[in-house]
Amino acid sequence: MKVHRPILMLIALVLFVSLACTTLLGTPETETSTETNPFQVEALPTQTKQATEAVPTETPLPPNPYFTEEFDTDPQWDLVIVPDNANNSQTQSDPKSVTTTFSDSRMIFHIPEDWLSAFYTYTEETYKDVRLDIEFDNQGVNSQQVSLVCRSDGDDKSYELEVGNDGKWVFKVNRRPVSNGASIAIKTGKGINQYTMFCIGNEISFLFNGVEPKGSPYVDRQAGLGAGNVGFVVTAKRAIPVDVQIDWFQVSEP
Repeated sequence: MKVHRPILMLIALVLFVSLACTTLLGTPETETSTETNPFQVEALPTQTKQATEAVPTETPLPPNPYFTEEFDTDPQWDLVIVPDNANNSQTQSDPKSVTTTFSDSRMIFHIPEDWLSAFYTYTEETYKDVRLDIEFDNQGVNSQQVSLVCRSDGDDKSYELEVGNDGKWVFKVNRRPVSNGASIAIKTGKGINQYTMFCIGNEISFLFNGVEPKGSPYVDRQAGLGAGNVGFVVTAKRAIPVDVQIDWFQVSEP
């Protein structure tokens, strides 16, 4: 077959020229836009929201007005030492001679001089109708008095049940005797006694070691005392020294 050499040469020349142009000029690049889109929304930084939780505060409950004081420590009540007006001696007894200590869950009164009364009063609360109980151990002489007190104003107004270890008792209104008696339920001499007093309305009743004596209740038709403080008293009269250990004192609903 006869080959047309001029045609082949022409085709080869065209291809050569085309490749040469591509090499010299290069492949056209696609233009990339670097302009910022004016409508582009920038992402805002994320803020960590720390929720502050309100811590509920508990309303403190009012103190319970009824309790039993066992004297494991000093309750810091109001202690007042009063000289007794019945002292007819020329030498006045010294209230500073009275000491109180706390040991083995007991409050210990030591009264070395005669005709002194140690009032121990709970002043954080006032009561009108109330029951009082006390238990104590007499470690000293036979002649001493332990009293229960209700509706006290901190001065001379009060109802007071004074009980002696000789078996006798005296009931006082505003520190003045208005009734008295004796009871075989009171343990005389050294030993443990428990006394109870109910102050309800104008009637004051009392028990000695669980026994109500003749003369209880006492009905007050004159003083009509309102609400007041409660407490107890340890008294030395002629016979000294007086050493009394209070085991516990209880305030409760009547």
